[in-house]
Amino acid sequence: MATTTATIDIPQPAERVWQLVGGFGSLPDWLPYIPESTLTEGGRVRSLTNEEGGVIVERLEAFDDRARTYSYSIVRAPFPVTGYRSTLSVHDLAGGRSRVEWSGTFTPAGTGDEEAITLFHGIYTEGLAALKKTLGG
Repeated sequence: MATTTATIDIPQPAERVWQLVGGFGSLPDWLPYIPESTLTEGGRVRSLTNEEGGVIVERLEAFDDRARTYSYSIVRAPFPVTGYRSTLSVHDLAGGRSRVEWSGTFTPAGTGDEEAITLFHGIYTEGLAALKKTLGG
């Protein structure tokens, strides 16, 4: 099993950041390469459409509004991994700032650990940079 984590500090209060990222269907609000998200099964499954028209289906596995964190798994995607589970969390920092952490675990399938780690680390890093930009950080 492989794992990767990306973090970014944002000069905004954690509550404000969570208001943007805490909705399971909110990716299009801050992630430019995901222009569409459709929720089904009472908001527990999201179908994401990427810029190329590809579809990624993910299931919400855990949600804690108070702790500002949620975890999800991939149901269907064009990624070379199995057993994917990811967590997105927002933490308070001093001075009205926050730290956002996006991590994932997965088993590479048809590719090496390093290639799969590089792929997801890039997705997380680019996504968090887009989040910071969206929030004016």
